[in-house]
Amino acid sequence: MYRFLLTPRWWGINVFVLLAIPFCIFMGSWQLSRFESRVEAHRSADKQVADARTEAARPLADLLPVDQSTSGRRATVSGRYAKQLLVPDRQLDDRDGFYVLALLRTDSGRALPVVRGWLPGRADAAEAPAPPSGEVTVTGALQASETPGDNGVSTQGGLPSGQTAAISAASLVNLVPYPVYDAWITLDKADAGMTTVPATAPDNSGLDLKAFQNLGYTGEWFVFAGFTVFMWFRLLRREVEFARDAALGLVPDEESPAPEPTAV
Repeated sequence: MYRFLLTPRWWGINVFVLLAIPFCIFMGSWQLSRFESRVEAHRSADKQVADARTEAARPLADLLPVDQSTSGRRATVSGRYAKQLLVPDRQLDDRDGFYVLALLRTDSGRALPVVRGWLPGRADAAEAPAPPSGEVTVTGALQASETPGDNGVSTQGGLPSGQTAAISAASLVNLVPYPVYDAWITLDKADAGMTTVPATAPDNSGLDLKAFQNLGYTGEWFVFAGFTVFMWFRLLRREVEFARDAALGLVPDEESPAPEPTAV
């Protein structure tokens, strides 16, 4: 009854199934490992940010360029404040407000964006206290340049003069006549009655949409493996039923001519 399994057609089906199932399991396991890696990275990043609050600050030059190992670390740098900008549409503790961002000119000639603090309400330059004058030394958590559209960073254009949507060298270089570090810091303690902006975990280290996409793909690959097995058994059952019916003479002979109609 199962001799049909040795036919070329079923050889092809069997080879496909034997290759498809391990492939689906492998891909599902790989996607699951990617999700687990992101979960572990998320835990490590949160721990890194928490540990950095108690670590001694290091010179800015020692922590550049910013990567997952240096993001959130405390950096210290000296210079003079130059242009001040506002970063609108930033939430803190579920309240709408804006960041007060000042560019600190260093001896290198480049400027470091420094988030001096957060204020509630609409972005208004009159509400933002002026930065200190003269030589200052600032200490805060080092952060990577933001990417518009990621982690809630606005992609809005056409902002009023003195505002920027993203804290990034690519955006700020168009607003000031001097080079800007591809990094920024948020002060350990906000200036002049503003609220301190907490440091965030490095990019690509959180349980974001990409992480849950990996988890979703894991389920899809395992479903594909199960569906392949289900379809194989379904085809096998149909073939067995067809062979049993043929053995009992219940399957009409397709090659025999149809009977001629009887004249009335």
